[in-house]
Amino acid sequence: MGGDDDRAPRRRHPALGAGRVRELSLYSLVRSLADNKQLLGMRYAEWCIAAPSLEADIAAAAMGLDDIGHSRVLYGSLRELGTPDGVDEGTYANVPYLDKPWTDWAQFVAANAVLDSAFTLMIEALANGNVEVLRSRLKKMLQEERYHYLHGRSWMREAKAASAFERVWRESLEWIGPENADVDQLHREGQLAYGVRELRRLLEERVGSSAPATDIDWAKWDRVRRRMEPGGIDQATLEMLQGLAEKRYMPTGG
Repeated sequence: MGGDDDRAPRRRHPALGAGRVRELSLYSLVRSLADNKQLLGMRYAEWCIAAPSLEADIAAAAMGLDDIGHSRVLYGSLRELGTPDGVDEGTYANVPYLDKPWTDWAQFVAANAVLDSAFTLMIEALANGNVEVLRSRLKKMLQEERYHYLHGRSWMREAKAASAFERVWRESLEWIGPENADVDQLHREGQLAYGVRELRRLLEERVGSSAPATDIDWAKWDRVRRRMEPGGIDQATLEMLQGLAEKRYMPTGG
């Protein structure tokens, strides 16, 4: 991390600067997708020596590398998508589920099966939209994401993760957003191949189960960060993203 396209070094606290705007552009959606893919990749990688089996260790490492790579492509595409919607570039527009490291394998499985699938469907919607830079750059991601989907589905049958699945389903739906907001507007303009209802339906098909009943108060939805909860990534994660964690352990002598 730390290259030209990954946007890792942000100096402000991730919960600050989450202003609201009347209409959001494609830039904001793609930036949120990039933030989430970067953090999801980090969370996967944290389990590369802690998963229940050697095969799962290897899968965690591979999927982590995939998602961090995908985030770099998405960040690199932002240059051609206009300017930010007045949002503080020091914030991270990620779902709360990725704010802190996971402490249980069930959390990994829930994210892999549901949250990763939600992000993949948005990539698919962008790759099949009418924005050429995204059409040309995102197609390869979909091939790599298919393995993520298969891995998540296989572990769903083994992991006991009911509470984790309920939370991750809710946050996935919150991230997609309400009907008749930015996603539906971008769909009407042809920039996204799917609208909100279709994304929800496809996510249920991809996961192989119906979304649990949720009562989301959209009046409290942060449209820029695409989440309901306040707060943001923890300090350790922020330092890792900024490269400060590595510097702390470097020798200080000459």
